[in-house]
Amino acid sequence: MTIREGDVIITTAPYVSGYRVVKVLGVAIGVTVRSRGLGGRFLAGLRSLAGGEIREFTELAEQARRQAIERMIQHAKELGANAVISFRLDSNEISEYMDEIIAYGTAVIIQPEESSGAQSID
Repeated sequence: MTIREGDVIITTAPYVSGYRVVKVLGVAIGVTVRSRGLGGRFLAGLRSLAGGEIREFTELAEQARRQAIERMIQHAKELGANAVISFRLDSNEISEYMDEIIAYGTAVIIQPEESSGAQSID
């Protein structure tokens, strides 16, 4: 999977097709810790009685992932990267009511391969 977030390319692969890595800058990391509020836990408890998706927690998880990715992108830019390769997401339960979401990957500078016809992302 490869996506473009503004001027940064992010991929789960260890390379970007049509580009070559010219410099490895290090690990780019984005972290967020989210708490499940009392109201959300109450609604989720009621919803769990009937079964099915608990939308309140799904939305919270999606927001947390998005924030962790945005923070990783910002960190990559601070390092001078125009791409993040080997991108991963991880999560950990800190307590019964708190989750940590981590987005990480290798911050790199890439350039189009000469014969690929890929566009420059400068």
